[in-house]
Amino acid sequence: MSEPAIEHRRVKVLFSAEQIARRNAELAAEIAQSQPKDLLVVAVLKGSFMFAADLMRELHKVGLAPQMEFMHLSSYRTGMTSSGQVTILRDVESDVRDRDILLVDDILESGRTLAFAIDLLAARGARVTTCCLLEKPGKRAVQVTPTYVGFTCPDHFVVGYGMDVAHSFRELPFIGVIEMPA
Repeated sequence: MSEPAIEHRRVKVLFSAEQIARRNAELAAEIAQSQPKDLLVVAVLKGSFMFAADLMRELHKVGLAPQMEFMHLSSYRTGMTSSGQVTILRDVESDVRDRDILLVDDILESGRTLAFAIDLLAARGARVTTCCLLEKPGKRAVQVTPTYVGFTCPDHFVVGYGMDVAHSFRELPFIGVIEMPA
């Protein structure tokens, strides 16, 4: 199968739509084994929206009925590297005190965004577990270990399945790397 061309650039597939779907089902089964109580899934926007939606459907299939909220945190803005500063653009609306929270994020790289969200929700009295679709273990700026991980990702800037570069490529059903012209 040839690599798709989007916006006249080729995107090399790292994780196919089928691989992602299979892993989402496995993650839901792992999460269900922990028997969460009064589960609230909190998706970190914008990159995790596709992952969170698919994971929610898989959680339903394994017998869970979580509620869902969104946090919009940003450290990237329109660039390809983290600014190092996490900003809350949208906060959760629900009271999280004494609830099991599954914090869902697209990619764990520096760890700043995830650590910020964990600390914020825990300070509000939540029991927080985390689920990251992708993890780049060698890129940590702060110490944080996700509870659940979809895939270990090579050190490339990835797009697709909700992840973008300057708001492009979110619509791709797979995760890939933009191939730069020679």
